Amino acid sequence: MNPENEVKPSTKKRIAVIPGDGIGKEVIPQAVGVMRATGAALEFTEFDWGADRYLRDGTTVPPDGFTMLARDFDAILVGAFGDPRVKTNIHAKEILLGMRFQMDLYANVRPVRLLDAGLCPLKNVEPKDVDFVVLRENTEGVYTDAGGVFKQGTPDEIAMQEDLNTRKGVERIIHYAFEYCRAHRKLDGSPRSKVLMCDKSNAMTHAGGLWQRVFKEVSAGFSEITTQHMYVDALCLQMVRDPRQFDVVVTNNMFGDIITDLAAALQGGLGMAASGNIHPGRTSMFEPVHGSAPPIAGKNLANPFGAILTAAMMLRHLKFTREPDQIEAAVLEAVRLNKTTQDANGTLGTREAGQWVAEHVMI
Repeated sequence: MNPENEVKPSTKKRIAVIPGDGIGKEVIPQAVGVMRATGAALEFTEFDWGADRYLRDGTTVPPDGFTMLARDFDAILVGAFGDPRVKTNIHAKEILLGMRFQMDLYANVRPVRLLDAGLCPLKNVEPKDVDFVVLRENTEGVYTDAGGVFKQGTPDEIAMQEDLNTRKGVERIIHYAFEYCRAHRKLDGSPRSKVLMCDKSNAMTHAGGLWQRVFKEVSAGFSEITTQHMYVDALCLQMVRDPRQFDVVVTNNMFGDIITDLAAALQGGLGMAASGNIHPGRTSMFEPVHGSAPPIAGKNLANPFGAILTAAMMLRHLKFTREPDQIEAAVLEAVRLNKTTQDANGTLGTREAGQWVAEHVMI
């Protein structure tokens, strides 16, 4: 065969796009548009998994859907799931939790970064004061749905929800936290140097004891990193009192879910919050954390910046360098100039805010 006639494999990174429900169908197209504007070598394939398809044909996840994603794509960009027409929310559970569990995306990474002081509800707080990351164990805990209900609907009803923690699961997320701290820097270029483990071991003694022992053992291999511990209730108080003290926080699935919503308020709300669901070396999934927000869906009101910043996070994970910096710089400029949606002190709609960033991403 003539080498000139050979079909060369594509050098583009393959991105699966799943807008999902509600405002996901509005913000994800804006994120894709911004990525296209950077000129990054990307190839997008959109999937219609969500409430509309479930109501149409009963499909939540097609047969071998997760296997296909892991085999054929370099990363997955997801919008949001949840629709009042699906009372059980079964499609959201099977798609989103299914993706996390079946693809073993054990590290939920949620950066907490304040772009402008005007977005933070705390007094006298500057962007340099809110720059930490929460690493949430993503495949265990109460989200495994272990437990059950006995004598339902009677005065003697009993409900049990088990908090499942394995040594493997705890050890790998704690190890990931220390490796993350060692490998990443703050926005000002200074190195990260502290890992704080959050639990409730004074009440949840069995699970907390496991987390405490593993944290101590893993930390011994990272002597240059300072270790800290807080109970989850104290952490919530301190996060509001003085966010400057935090660097890398690692915790379990449920506590991570709760404290990251509180942390999002420090950076301007859920509409500004990005996240990644990661298994190093495997196809990973990235999603803004704001949810489907049915009351504002379809009204061009949703903030697209969480989705756009999530796209930048995804590109950085895929080893792009120039493009994530360009996206984050354009979002920062939009925030400074109030080229934002109403929740971020601006007057633009979802489409207009996304288009502004896309137009300025190359400047």
